[in-house]
Amino acid sequence: MEALLRTLLDWFALPEIGLSTIFVVAFVSATLLPMGSEPAVFGFVKLNPDQFWLAIMVATVGNTLGGAVDYWLGLGAHEAVARGKRTVYLKWLERLGPKALFFAWLPAVGDPLCALAGWLRLPFWPCVGWMALGKCLRYLLMTAALMGVPNAWWHALLRPFSGG
Repeated sequence: MEALLRTLLDWFALPEIGLSTIFVVAFVSATLLPMGSEPAVFGFVKLNPDQFWLAIMVATVGNTLGGAVDYWLGLGAHEAVARGKRTVYLKWLERLGPKALFFAWLPAVGDPLCALAGWLRLPFWPCVGWMALGKCLRYLLMTAALMGVPNAWWHALLRPFSGG
């Protein structure tokens, strides 16, 4: 089992495969599915530090495209939702407009925020631009911070799983 796990991890660490994996994980995690992409980005960068910026950009593009899918889902759902009173959340989103999508990176609220932007028919490209900026800064700051953690700490954390 350990050999299979090592082979799988080695395969996903390959730059040509790892980057496509980062894209897919980042894309899927930006949809309404509960999933985090930061561990995949960090793991890839830890194994391939020379590809830091490339990994950040691939993750940003994948996560932003996933947010755009949420936007389009919300746009399509606009007519399907019964018209009722506007909530405080909707009023806030309407007031801020596309700039609110800067917060699309936030856990739990970011994905629905993208869908609501589509539902409110906010301008698509400004929304995508603000999404991309927020998501890029999130990947950049989180990955850079995790790269500063000493290797000894990661080894100690993973020691129970190494069988030794």
